[in-house]
Amino acid sequence: MIIMKPAKVGQNVIIEDNVTFSDGVIIGNNVIIYNGTHIGERVIIQDNVVINKRPTRAKNSALQRSEDLVSTVIGNDCILGTSSIIYAGVVLEDEVFVADLVSIREKVRVGAGTIVGRGVAIENECVIGKKCKLETNCYITAYSILGDYVFIAPCVVTTNDNYLARTRERFEHFKGITVKNGGRIGANSTILPGRIIEEDGTVGAGSVVTKDVRREELVLGSPARKIKDVPVNQLLRNQ
Repeated sequence: MIIMKPAKVGQNVIIEDNVTFSDGVIIGNNVIIYNGTHIGERVIIQDNVVINKRPTRAKNSALQRSEDLVSTVIGNDCILGTSSIIYAGVVLEDEVFVADLVSIREKVRVGAGTIVGRGVAIENECVIGKKCKLETNCYITAYSILGDYVFIAPCVVTTNDNYLARTRERFEHFKGITVKNGGRIGANSTILPGRIIEEDGTVGAGSVVTKDVRREELVLGSPARKIKDVPVNQLLRNQ
């Protein structure tokens, strides 16, 4: 059963049962929308998008199978770019922009007004705040938390496994990163597992973050060290 038909549907579109649409939805060509998805008002779904995809895993995957996945919810005025894949259990709040070739894995929540750039990968069970900017080809590892107004530059890599895939002990210690409100990470930086970047903490380009970054400090280097405080006119509260 489909509740309310989209305003426009392209060719070769597959829409499974119990998908609900609100007013003004536009769907491109070759789109697949799996059972139970809810699509809000004025959503634009471009060509080759897959929504509410159920995960498959290798037998030796570090992540456990998820049997309790709920259906995906796409909020009002979202845009889903060409060939993006949105897995089951994802919630995109209103006005989220997802660029081409994005992968958002299961049990992820993305806050209102956030921009997810081309080729970004957001792994399982992450929480992304409102009005964040995740730029081209950055990687958000599983179990990470990003606050509001967070900026992640292109090609940033975040990690959650201190054991580098060796020994079963690692299964007990997976931990993503935390970036609190207004935190910023420069291009090509690497953030090690479990690190916390406090409010308005800033990481310079090309850095390797091995320790927590304190509130309103700028760090740089490999390993990253404090260089100075973030200039007052750059702080989130002054924007």
